[in-house]
Amino acid sequence: MDQIQIKRLEVFANHGVLEEENRLGQKFLVSVRMGVDARTPGQSDELADSVNYAQVSEIICREAQGHTFRLIERLAEHLAERILLEFPLVQSVDLEIEKPWAPVRIPLETVSVTIHRKWHRVYLGIGSNLGDKQANLDRAVELLRSDPRNRDLVVSGYLVTEPVGEVAQDDFLNGAVEMWTLQTPTELLDQIGRIEEELKRVRTVHWGPRTIDVDILLYDEILLHTDVLTIPHPEMHRRSFVLQPLAEIAPYAVHPVFRKTITEMEQQIRKAE
Repeated sequence: MDQIQIKRLEVFANHGVLEEENRLGQKFLVSVRMGVDARTPGQSDELADSVNYAQVSEIICREAQGHTFRLIERLAEHLAERILLEFPLVQSVDLEIEKPWAPVRIPLETVSVTIHRKWHRVYLGIGSNLGDKQANLDRAVELLRSDPRNRDLVVSGYLVTEPVGEVAQDDFLNGAVEMWTLQTPTELLDQIGRIEEELKRVRTVHWGPRTIDVDILLYDEILLHTDVLTIPHPEMHRRSFVLQPLAEIAPYAVHPVFRKTITEMEQQIRKAE
């Protein structure tokens, strides 16, 4: 990926654990390496096709001076998010904050923190079989789209499917969502929990009826397993009601374990039926 860099931008601001740091302020040096596609502006020679580093510098100064944080880690997180949100052409950010006047009684040149943040491609499965099913799915998508940390949502058509399991219940309406997010898998799972809570999902019966069901299917190409979350979704390769709408919007997305496209897995299930 191409890069635009700003090195050691000097900002006088009020951040620190100590009271006098917040009251008197001190110097910070901010360096940013932004992942971009430089080929288009390299050919067009138009600023509109590039990232205006003067504007990025102004935003760094404005945000650093307009807030007071105890930790430079928090300042770094805030600045990286502002850059990624305000400049759509920036795909990733490596940001370093140096604190040369850090209150340390041992001689040193500087204290710094460096972070890497980027947009992540995520695929979600959504389903509902209680109440107004389409309205439930539409509302879940609306809530995802309303969060500025999510962008470029693509939603499949909705598919009527029979329920899985032995519980007698109504048919499901299922779909899939592709989006880009700044959230970590855990943060995204927390947001899904809030969406399901707003739509009054009740978890009383395993594989039972529900107003809304939102599952993280794929997140970049990561493999993740915790007590509360497994990515890729452990059942997605067995479920036609997941793969069929997903194949509509991401036919060539590749499952990071089986190394098969969504279309290939969906066709495999069709042949087995």
